Amino acid sequence: MEEKRTLPAHRLTLVNRQSGTVTGVYDIHSFNESEILLETEAGKLSVKGEALHVKRLNLEKGEADIEGKIGSLTYLSKNMEKKEDSLLKRMFR
Repeated sequence: MEEKRTLPAHRLTLVNRQSGTVTGVYDIHSFNESEILLETEAGKLSVKGEALHVKRLNLEKGEADIEGKIGSLTYLSKNMEKKEDSLLKRMFR
């Protein structure tokens, strides 16, 4: 039987747009100096900015610390595009 991993609830803490801690992390899909893509309990999280760095990663505890000049945090979802379309369609009726 497959062992199910329990992670802490997803939480995002950002300090002065220069450092942050993310909990509820399953995996890091990719990272470079301009973008970090994390798989979290709440969905995929894209962190964009400059000179980004994953300072600490502990997948057993589901925690990641990031540093750099953070410009944006965006949750990505395949269903999000459909919801935005329907919202726009409703607004312009």
